[in-house]
Amino acid sequence: MIVVGATGVELVDHGVLPGKSMLDALDGACNVPSVSIPDRGVGEDVSGAFFSRARRQVVSYTVGYPLGHAKGSELPLVVMLHGEGGNHASAFGGSTPAQVLGVRALRQPLAPVALVTVDGGHGYWHPHPSDDPMGMVVHELIPMLQGWGLGRGRHLIGTMGISMGGYGAVLFGELHPQLFRAVAAISPAVWTSYAQASGVNAAAYDSAAQFARYDAVTHAALLDRTPVRIASGFEDPFHPGVVALADALGSHAEVDFSGGCHTAPFFDSQLAPSLTFLAEHLAG
Repeated sequence: MIVVGATGVELVDHGVLPGKSMLDALDGACNVPSVSIPDRGVGEDVSGAFFSRARRQVVSYTVGYPLGHAKGSELPLVVMLHGEGGNHASAFGGSTPAQVLGVRALRQPLAPVALVTVDGGHGYWHPHPSDDPMGMVVHELIPMLQGWGLGRGRHLIGTMGISMGGYGAVLFGELHPQLFRAVAAISPAVWTSYAQASGVNAAAYDSAAQFARYDAVTHAALLDRTPVRIASGFEDPFHPGVVALADALGSHAEVDFSGGCHTAPFFDSQLAPSLTFLAEHLAG
């Protein structure tokens, strides 16, 4: 079974989610079907690191290739943004990007794409004065991978994320629509006011002005020409914000609201449909 990111209980412990998530986990409201990786072989993972001027530190990454492809293959690229407390190695819990590309909960074979994870820190993927994870992805990571043959020419680039990373994926699509041609957000950590955000996670935004500048709901109209998929569980504490985001996106977005919480089982259940959505829209 794939185990993705921090569970709702862990987020409660870190003060990111209210205690209701723990109660839901205990009473069974978070139960969703499990998802397994295939028994057969999977593709290659390539890991490395570079000094990021945007983040002012060394960042690590892992690129996963589908079975039958390896470094040097020219493919569409999906940039996966990890959740709060995560990094490139834990974006999918105990699974690698190549293993995630092999998930067998698909109605049809996944169109070949490469999948990259990278260290984004704790700044909710938007620029901060001393740490700019968005700039790192846009101006450093992607150009490097385009030099490998990924996400260039007819091979498009998309982004996805879970929790904090889901918010980041939406924001990346809003601010860089010519670069990110499709977006998938699983349980995005979306708030509808600065007071709400700062009351739960003071590290998310430096000020009310910063929140207003990078509020994914307010700027959702910037995605009016970008394919977007949003998924959230009814028992997710962030669900009201995700509903507001879905309403702002309008009818062109694919929305999947179902039973589940802000926990690994729900995240896992949404990987295959999210990757399928992205692959279909990125195919050249």
